[in-house]
Amino acid sequence: MTSVTSPLAGRAIALADVPDPVFSGAMVGPGTAIDPERVASEAVSPVDGIVVSLHPHAFVVVDSEGHGVLTHLGIDTVQLNGEGFELLINKGDTVSRGQAIVRWDPAAVEAQGKSPICPVVALEATADSLGDLVEDGDVKAGDSLFSWR
Repeated sequence: MTSVTSPLAGRAIALADVPDPVFSGAMVGPGTAIDPERVASEAVSPVDGIVVSLHPHAFVVVDSEGHGVLTHLGIDTVQLNGEGFELLINKGDTVSRGQAIVRWDPAAVEAQGKSPICPVVALEATADSLGDLVEDGDVKAGDSLFSWR
């Protein structure tokens, strides 16, 4: 079983409440989302694993069991072309849970008219494979978001 932890501090919200139909409809996979604190911060790895996909606005870490976890920093943030995001590691790097991946500023994202809400998604998972899903309340980076069986 994989424990997936929050990549950010903020308030957990249900994936269904994310302002993007691809995420809210769980088309990418089940999970939860974080409405981040509006301060410049570092998004950290939600699991131990290898970074298989890395963009300024999103990253995927795959753990030793083959579970891929997508962290998407904001909605429609790909349109910012990396502005306001700083990559702290490289694709292919092995990372530990809690290790900083991307530095960004949710307030700056919001100021550019984008939602700073961050989906945290279990890729290629079924909804019933996730347990202990956190969909409300305050979370700190490193707090448990869900378990993946």
